Order: sequence, then structure tokens, then C-alpha cells
Amino acid sequence: MGTSYIPNNYAPKLSLYQTQSAISLIKRVFQDSLARTLNLKRVSAPLFVEPTSGLNDDLSGVERPVSFDVPYAKANAEVVHSLAKWKRMALYRYDIHPGKGIYTDMNAIRRDEELDNLHSIYVDQWDWEKVITEEGRTNFTLHQAVQGIVDAICDTQLTVRGKYPQLCDTPLLERRVTFVTAQELEYLYPDKTGKERENIFTKAHGTVFIQGIGGAMESGERHDGRAPDYDDWTLNGDILFWHPTLECAMEISSMGIRVDPAALDRQLTIANCNHRRELPFHKLLLEGKLPLTMGGGIGQSRLCMLLLGKAHIGEVQSSIWDETTHRVFEEAGITLL
Repeated sequence: MGTSYIPNNYAPKLSLYQTQSAISLIKRVFQDSLARTLNLKRVSAPLFVEPTSGLNDDLSGVERPVSFDVPYAKANAEVVHSLAKWKRMALYRYDIHPGKGIYTDMNAIRRDEELDNLHSIYVDQWDWEKVITEEGRTNFTLHQAVQGIVDAICDTQLTVRGKYPQLCDTPLLERRVTFVTAQELEYLYPDKTGKERENIFTKAHGTVFIQGIGGAMESGERHDGRAPDYDDWTLNGDILFWHPTLECAMEISSMGIRVDPAALDRQLTIANCNHRRELPFHKLLLEGKLPLTMGGGIGQSRLCMLLLGKAHIGEVQSSIWDETTHRVFEEAGITLL
């Protein structure tokens, strides 16, 4: 059963038709702004990959991919969880040079995802990746990209509010990003969980980038899970905005500078994933043949939720929900797509 709820006194600010029109506007405006800001070109991307390629994202390591056989190719396939590793291989194949990159519309199925106001088994996001130099593997490069993404989101909000004035009674998003590490959050709130820390800190600051996710903190705990073979756990993080409708922190993007051979070697050992070293992607990376990159994913439906003041992700995307969620929202006159 899902854990969705309706906030007190909540009512959609846009009609169903206006919502669909506004979603289209957000997606057009934001992706164009993102491409300009980060110097990206759009490419096509797969919905599924072969398991033996090592290209699927293992997320936190417990999620089960949707898989099927392809009889005429004598192969098996998995629906992607994300394109974190596929994008880097694409940059290698396309011979993209430092300072340039790619983005794509990524669609995925995460069958084990919890169903609530922010989570769905259907994932839609802009996946992006760009080539950097060895000298560019720094906090400055990471923070510059974070601020660029936040600026693109804030600019998109202004465009949407210009067309739909009824959205103007909510505060503008905070354009200034507050950067904090997961370890610093643990120091600040040692008796809280990771999610509780995110909510407290994001409510106070509006827009936050939490850096250093995946590795163990001084307590021995991890702020959150990350696969060991795409982000460098010291140079990654999440962009969060305070969502006033739900009164919670909303993660819009998980991103980071990707592992180089040394970081991959270290993180595979820490995660007890040494068997991956023989997979094609991992062998190329360990041999130093793949470009150094940074990248991430930006949730399309979550961004629409945030900019349109929606209370449930089902108001901006079509998916499957439990019977109770359907009934509760229908009784409240709120349409889930």
C-alpha cells in the first residue's frame, strides 16, 4: 500500500488541461536552458540494455530491474534504472571533447520504488553528461554546474508564472544555493535521520546541495545509498528545494563528478563489488580509456510538481497507484493522471 496523503486545505492551482499545457511549457523551456547553460546536445537513449554490459544503474544495490528475453537476438535485456553509465560510454563512442556534453529524455521503471507523494515506479528525467579534464575534477567545477542548474530552474519558474498568474501566490524559489556536506549535516543533527536532516536544513535555507553521498560518515552510517561505479562519493550530491505545498525537502537532481580509475578501484572494494571489474564498462574505465566526466539526472515530473505547486507526482505523470490512493484523491476531487 502506498503512503500518499493530501495536505490540509490543498487544491490544485491549475485545471487538468492547464496542467498538461504547463507541463509542456516547463519541459520545453527548462531543457533549452539546461542545454545552453551546460553546453549540451540532445541525443537518443535506450530504454533497455543487456545485463552483461554493466551499463545499468544499480542504484542502492537492492532494486530489481525489469528484465525480459529477446529471442531473435538470442539475448536478455533489462529496463534501465537510469543512464548514469550509458551516457559516459556514449561520450566515449561519440568522441566528445572536454567542455561539451549530451542530454537525453530518460524513461525508466523502478518496480521496487515506494509509492507516495514523491515516488512512482515510472521515472522520467533529463539525464546529462559532459566531458571534463583532470584539472576539472574539483569542487569549483561541481558547484558551478549546480548553480547553473538551479538558475535554469528559477528562470523556468519565472516563465511559467508569467503565463499562469495563479501560481504567483507562492514564494519564488531561492536562487542562492547553500552548499553543505553530509558529514556537516551529521555534526549539526546527530540524533536525526538523513531525511530528517534534509528537511530541517532545506526548510531553513530554501535551496541546498548536499555533497558527499555514498560513503560512510564518521558514525559509520551513510547519508544515502549510491552505486560505487558512477559518482565519486567525495564529489557528488543532491540538489534539494523546499516544497511549500508538501512542507518537505524535494530532491530534484542527483549528480556529481564521475569516478576516475582510482576512485572506481577504491569504491568497488569498499562496496564489495569487485566482481564488476570484469564487465566491459568497468574494464574500460579501470584501464583509463573512458573520458573523465560529470553528470546527473533531473526529475521531470518532480520539477513540474515543484513549479506548479502540486501535492502528488500522479498529478503530473501517468503511473500505477494503489487502490487507497486512487480513492482518497478521487474523493477530494484531485485527478491522478
